[in-house]
Amino acid sequence: MNQQYDVIVIGAGIVGSMVARELSRYQLSVAVVEREADIGMGQSTSNSAIIHSGHDPHPGTLKAKLNVRGNELWYDLAQKLDIPIRKTGALVVAIGEEERGQLAALYERGRQNGVSGMQILNRDEALEKEPLLSGDTSGALFTSTAGVVDPFQGVLGVAENAATNGVTFLLNTEVRKMVVQDGAVRAMETSNGTFQAKWFINAAGVYSDEIMHMAGVGEAFQITARRGEYFVFDENALALNTVLFPMPGRKGKGILVTTTTHGNSMVGPNSDPIADKEDHAVTREGMNTILTGAKRLVPSVSPSGVIATFAGLRATGNHTPDGSTRDFLIEIAREVTGLINVAGIESPGYAAAPAIAEYVVELLRSQGVALAEKEQWEERRQGIPRFKTLSHKERKELISRSPAYGRIVCRCEEVTEGEILDAIHSPIPAHTYDAIKRRTWLGTGRCQGSFDYPRTLEILARELNVPMTEITKRGPGSVFLYRRTKEEVL
Repeated sequence: MNQQYDVIVIGAGIVGSMVARELSRYQLSVAVVEREADIGMGQSTSNSAIIHSGHDPHPGTLKAKLNVRGNELWYDLAQKLDIPIRKTGALVVAIGEEERGQLAALYERGRQNGVSGMQILNRDEALEKEPLLSGDTSGALFTSTAGVVDPFQGVLGVAENAATNGVTFLLNTEVRKMVVQDGAVRAMETSNGTFQAKWFINAAGVYSDEIMHMAGVGEAFQITARRGEYFVFDENALALNTVLFPMPGRKGKGILVTTTTHGNSMVGPNSDPIADKEDHAVTREGMNTILTGAKRLVPSVSPSGVIATFAGLRATGNHTPDGSTRDFLIEIAREVTGLINVAGIESPGYAAAPAIAEYVVELLRSQGVALAEKEQWEERRQGIPRFKTLSHKERKELISRSPAYGRIVCRCEEVTEGEILDAIHSPIPAHTYDAIKRRTWLGTGRCQGSFDYPRTLEILARELNVPMTEITKRGPGSVFLYRRTKEEVL
């Protein structure tokens, strides 16, 4: 294994993967180091999955600039990388006359940020766009450039394209020490050995402050993990046309009700600061708060239609350039050389990710890093075929080429053995059940995996040539099976 690179990116979420893809354009050796067993296992895939228009961030901040630029980039990027995305538009909904009076200020903020396609709607116009809205709706700000994305497919598409273009992904590799010599970050010690690089890009999400501190940088900077809980609804229980936001408050954008790229709907999140950066618990109190907030926008929201719940963590930094407004922290470390910090990337970080990558590359260019473009660079990527979405003719043709596509493993989502095999043998291979689930959407329907578990474990064991007792749900410490039934226990 190569232990020395030009650039090492720490963190394989949407930001780290996007930076790696942008760097893959150039004649550089690049690696991405990720402590989890798969890419995108942090905040990048446990969020609202919205490509924000950019109307909300405070004008003049990096958030505002990079959100608007990221929104411009995402739709073309998703088409090239076969990432599910829908430009649905979004409504910031005013309930009652008092809130209607706040729409003009939101519109002006969006105008200052350079957001196009905005319109203030009256009550009837808002209800025409989204009939399920509350009867107390008094108006809305419509932002036509907003949309929804499959959050994991976004990370996967970008990361696989980076890997195809020569980037090395080192999974199950936890950073334990940053090695600083003569005022420069020279290497990092990890659970899988020591790696050297000329530059390190810190995109470690909720742990980005700890990476900084390992390098003796930004001791005053702290990340607070803010937990956001969500309900996911069966596609027949709640059908929306767009993304619905309440009027924003002190804690952020508030409890939203949104459609998804998969055709079902989702509500959330709340925003609770927590001390444990691994606490993804779903709480009764949090869920009650979310239902109350969602019903304020869409009264027909009912817990009877819920098929899944989850919680994600946002990396909120205490970096406040003007003393009050939270912003992204993206800068070359001042205390040492060889380190760029990309920290405090909370909402709208996903939407801003392509622009963040551009920004980071320009920071490297400003430091004299030679960025010679490759003669051959593949800008496109083809994802796994989605059997569920194909016509009968397309299904027949696919099965004729690969009979495994004729064997359904997940009945709810119509996921086939062929899709599972493609995921296992992809540029960034899926070696756990959850990795298969994220790539194929297996196990996400009404039965939540109860039908497909045994067959999926069998396929993984066969393809990886390991016993079924070694197959895990999400990585080390999460095995499904300990022994065969009636096997003698000594």
